[in-house]
Amino acid sequence: MEQRDEVYEKISQYLQLKNTIQSLQESGLQRLKVDVDLGCSFFVQAEVEDSSRILVSVGFGFFVEMTHAEALRFIEKKTSQLTAFTEQLTRDSAKIKANIRLILECLQELQGLEDLPEQQTRDVC
Repeated sequence: MEQRDEVYEKISQYLQLKNTIQSLQESGLQRLKVDVDLGCSFFVQAEVEDSSRILVSVGFGFFVEMTHAEALRFIEKKTSQLTAFTEQLTRDSAKIKANIRLILECLQELQGLEDLPEQQTRDVC
């Protein structure tokens, strides 16, 4: 479930980038003034001379320079890939949850215990 949440965070970041690129395209601005975080929340103003090309994180710490159109195509493919991965993680967690429940019920039957209290069982999904 934690892995799935991390993947959802990546998807969110890509969608934020997509919205930013679309805003840049709509505004038609080439020069931008931005605040850049140098670390420890220390910001400085910077001016971007040409915003027609951007650097996009493609994974494993690598960044690729792309045009806006290339970046949008990449984001679409990457988000669909990550969405498929989250679906697989959800299916896997459901299988694990079902196996845990089955084992608990088997142990309960072997030990002749009463039904499990509802407080101990919780939904993972």
